[in-house]
Amino acid sequence: RRVCARIEATTRGLDIRFVVTNLDKGSAAHVYDVLYCARGQAENLIKMHKSQLASDRTSCRSPIANQVRLVLHTAAFWLMLTVREAVPTTDHLSNAEFATLRLRLLKLGARVIETVSRIRLAFAAACPEASLFRQIALTLQPAGP
Repeated sequence: RRVCARIEATTRGLDIRFVVTNLDKGSAAHVYDVLYCARGQAENLIKMHKSQLASDRTSCRSPIANQVRLVLHTAAFWLMLTVREAVPTTDHLSNAEFATLRLRLLKLGARVIETVSRIRLAFAAACPEASLFRQIALTLQPAGP
């Protein structure tokens, strides 16, 4: 076994973390930054999946219904993740949590105008996120044939 230590000195004092690994190859910085910190990011995504999408609610009587419910929550998770990745990095919502994205981008009042070849959304003149919604829609639209 190998032990990798990360020691950071700040004005608040020392921050010491140890990572024990069986990996023979790779520098200590690689083990900590790439492997250990990625584990923490995965835990944050799981926490976001459970807390902000209510995917831990399995209150149906049938196990199959609960499984379908979890699959739908996972599809919603990937949809929200795709929307967040489509937000330009310069925007304040680029690192927003799913609950914030839902309130700012999905709960919008708009008039839907449906024609034969397209669907148009008409936002109110005072809609604060209309230009951002337009940028995200352009980013996510499928490529033409």
